[in-house]
Amino acid sequence: MNSLHRTHDFINGSTVDRPPFHPILMRLAAKYAAVKYKDFCLNYKKKCEANIRCSTDFSYDWVNVMSDPYAEASAYGTKLFYPEDNLPQVTEYLIKEISDIDHLSVIRVNDHDRLKARVEEIREFHRLVGRTQFICGWVEGPLAAYCDIRDLSAACMDMYEHPEKVKLVLNIMAESAAGFITAQVKAGAHCIGIGDAVCSLISPELYQEFVFPLEKALIEHTHSLNAMVKLHICGNTSAILPDMINTGADIVDIDHLVGSMSNFINLFPEKQVPSGNSDPVTVIRDGNKESIKESVLQCFKATNGRGIVSAGCEIPPDTEFGNMTAYRDAAHGLKKYFI
Repeated sequence: MNSLHRTHDFINGSTVDRPPFHPILMRLAAKYAAVKYKDFCLNYKKKCEANIRCSTDFSYDWVNVMSDPYAEASAYGTKLFYPEDNLPQVTEYLIKEISDIDHLSVIRVNDHDRLKARVEEIREFHRLVGRTQFICGWVEGPLAAYCDIRDLSAACMDMYEHPEKVKLVLNIMAESAAGFITAQVKAGAHCIGIGDAVCSLISPELYQEFVFPLEKALIEHTHSLNAMVKLHICGNTSAILPDMINTGADIVDIDHLVGSMSNFINLFPEKQVPSGNSDPVTVIRDGNKESIKESVLQCFKATNGRGIVSAGCEIPPDTEFGNMTAYRDAAHGLKKYFI
């Protein structure tokens, strides 16, 4: 069974040989492929090569376009610095005063290099592994996108001090994301990840008022294009997990900070599955073969076998490659429960 069919069939409730294995590798993928992180972010062919190499050598069941959250931000006008071998850094946010929102408009994919590069990346993945690998595109969720053009603290205060302005800007973010989603699906993405990590820092009431309706609409839009959706909100999302599931996302990432997934697995209807939730630092980076195997097995039992094997967020770049091999072996070892 190839990785594409394994992931699709698992989510749809059909018979598979084991749960899919979807670790999130970004800086580690670049390191493994000996690619400078600036190139990993800005050169889609190098990112494709690194991801395909990792998915092959560590035998996992997807490839994705994740590198940094600033593709959309750069299109809007946030200024960035790209170190040779580290994460990009914001040098100037676009929105300095709340009134700056009045000049914001929907971004179009073909007008911006980083957005066009992501679409080309999807096409490259589709050309190289489209028949065998589950290809996951990516957009920033509405609130995350706003925080990428407005300082995080200011953006959070804006929800209290200028709620109508924030709703206006989040609708612009969502409309832009919908166009970006369409372009990626048309290029060959089987799934779109929506990353809205900042939502774990706000109250359930704010999430429900400002973000949930827009995420749900983006998911419905993606489904209308016959693609799946992965909703990624890392951190302790215990208070909003029921709402996250109610967005209708096919895959819902659950971070280790949530605790056991057994508390939430019964909230998942058919054809929706959790992904997680081993600790990427204490288990995957700092652990050993035995502790990694135990964590994978605990997650498997907590989800009654319905969870995609993953950590709650990115595997750190200083993780030993041997630990990734152990992680692969633990994920593949679940086959014995499917015989």
